[in-house]
Amino acid sequence: MPLQPRPIAFPLAVIGFFVVSVVGTIVGLAPDTCCKRALVGAIVVYLATSAAVRAINTILTQAMIASQVEKDTPGDNQS
Repeated sequence: MPLQPRPIAFPLAVIGFFVVSVVGTIVGLAPDTCCKRALVGAIVVYLATSAAVRAINTILTQAMIASQVEKDTPGDNQS
């Protein structure tokens, strides 16, 4: 069963938003600048995590297909 990207990516994006906003506040940026950068950071984290989960799903699916094809090859039967 493949992993669902949204339940993994969304919490990471929220964490990324708060991390970027806290760092921006510590550095002394204006609140609106902090918010904009944090929003862009959250979007980037969401998209990157979604892409990574989809890549992992593709790798796992290909491995399962290869395993099934390997099991079903007729040359392996000893008659």
